[in-house]
Amino acid sequence: MTRTAPLWIWALLAASLAAQMTWHAALGPPRITTETLPPAPRAPVLRLASFGEAEAASRLTMLYLQAFDLRTLDYVRLAGWLRALLALDPRGQYPLFAAARIYAEHPDPARSRLMLELVYEQFLLDPNRRWPWLAHGALLAKHRLKDLALARRYAAAIDRHTTAAEVPLWARQMEVFILEDMNELEAARILLGGLLASGRITDPAEAALLKQRLEELETRR
Repeated sequence: MTRTAPLWIWALLAASLAAQMTWHAALGPPRITTETLPPAPRAPVLRLASFGEAEAASRLTMLYLQAFDLRTLDYVRLAGWLRALLALDPRGQYPLFAAARIYAEHPDPARSRLMLELVYEQFLLDPNRRWPWLAHGALLAKHRLKDLALARRYAAAIDRHTTAAEVPLWARQMEVFILEDMNELEAARILLGGLLASGRITDPAEAALLKQRLEELETRR
């Protein structure tokens, strides 16, 4: 039989977490620590502790996370915290910025891949707002991890799942560049031709640029 914790316990937990986050924020810039990152709380607990200030609570918690030493940080637990923060404040961008630009750039490939997969997973929940972090992830996969297949997977997701006109051409075209690096010229040619035929490119200058690249691919092929 499932038991529900008394309300006073939830209130105490909320007050404790809020006080802890406020304390870490008051300390100023994050400091290196050898403490172990605890398991992430569930998003409803964070929401309760935020007292209706989800955005502020998310920022304070990010300061708390950044106080931990990257060399010994448990990335599985870190991923749980970042997921909880994104569930708390879905419009917040800083957890994904940190995942892509700080934690994914760890020299350990296994930790880097774990963060990149988190970015990919969360991108799929809001592609039109979160594509920049996956685009950075594709570049990391290509240049740092030397994993062109992974880079192509992320680049393809940007092309297939984004629909906003604000997504720039270079982001939608990333998969083509990666296919060229993989020497998959025929696949790159087909993909580029499909992009032109889709009608998604409405800017004449962008369309002309893509046609020029398509002609170059035809020549190379």
